[in-house]
Amino acid sequence: MQVGLIGAGNMARALALGWGDPVLCSDNGSGRAAALVAEVGGEALSSAEVAERADLVVLCHKPAQFADIAKDLTGSAKAIASVLGGVDTGLLRRAYQAPVFRLMPNTPVAIRRGVICYSPEGQVDRQLEAEVLELFGRLGTVVTVPEAQIAAATALMGVTPAYQALMTEAQVDAGVRRGLPARLAGELVVETMAGTAELLKARDYDTLSVRREVTSPGGSTARGLAALERGGIRSAFDSAIDAVIDGGGTPGSGGR
Repeated sequence: MQVGLIGAGNMARALALGWGDPVLCSDNGSGRAAALVAEVGGEALSSAEVAERADLVVLCHKPAQFADIAKDLTGSAKAIASVLGGVDTGLLRRAYQAPVFRLMPNTPVAIRRGVICYSPEGQVDRQLEAEVLELFGRLGTVVTVPEAQIAAATALMGVTPAYQALMTEAQVDAGVRRGLPARLAGELVVETMAGTAELLKARDYDTLSVRREVTSPGGSTARGLAALERGGIRSAFDSAIDAVIDGGGTPGSGGR
């Protein structure tokens, strides 16, 4: 399946790196399409040329450009996959005279460890749907999410790489303050994070079980957890998800 990318920003690059295949790509004149195909192979073209030649056009442009780009591509695209925040399947279907698929990936797709939320569209050929899901399944874990829940779902997985990076940075800085070299502190935190993720999966995402396994009554972990609770960690994440959803809709593609 020949993939064409409309837009060449951070998410387009992450997808292309994850697939590892030559792509057709366009941009808005920034020159990023040429840079992307120089990195992964393929051709930098106009959006119209991408739509004419690709088997699947992946919309990676800014959501604000949706109407203008749809006007240019309607009737020429064979199938559309959108990773645009705030653009639902109804709008996609009305704008494009082609099968449409709504997916929301996060940036770890670049290393094939991403999470991709998929909101099924009832009016598509099942064989084509299977091919699209196989394509995106190469990039990580595809999770089916009803469209009514897509904003909340992507407010968790879409921005979480930035949250995890911030939490890692905070822990590393705390370790450095206590005398650890920054590189060593980073390795300790990141490898522990990766192992904890696998442990949570093995425990069927039972966070309480994992916490209890490492927390002794009155022990050092209990004291650390209490300090985090006093610092407002839960309310901070509540505020963060509200800010993401209520402050401008579902996180968009690329830089969220």
